[in-house]
Amino acid sequence: MSSFHAAGQVQLYFENPVGRLLEHPSGYLVVQYGAGKRKFEDMQVYLTKARELLQRRGWYKVLGDQRNMTAFTQEERSWITENWLNKAASPGQPYYGAVLLSHDVFARLSMNLVMNEARESGLVYRLFEDEAAADAWLRQLS
Repeated sequence: MSSFHAAGQVQLYFENPVGRLLEHPSGYLVVQYGAGKRKFEDMQVYLTKARELLQRRGWYKVLGDQRNMTAFTQEERSWITENWLNKAASPGQPYYGAVLLSHDVFARLSMNLVMNEARESGLVYRLFEDEAAADAWLRQLS
């Protein structure tokens, strides 16, 4: 569980078997993946809800907490690329992603594949081991 959540600073927006979507008071979305296998349909709903919240709030910053996540499947990677990475937050405004890396080596490898595809997109991201550093980076972005 995120220390942000434990501190009561964030508000739960949505939860399903994939994980939790949390609204951070500093103006960003926390995408907190759970452990275990996922159904593709659950992943689609989860990430669609994330996009809806970002659009509704006018946010363009995301903290992706993948520490407990298992590897993305090929189907998930393709869907993420088509529905997330190839779409900017708004014209001229990229998404910024701070990613807390998974403890699972295979999940890290699948994330590397997604990030290689992200280099062609409007996503600006940094990888972090530490939640406080990821939070600080997101907060300093204007």
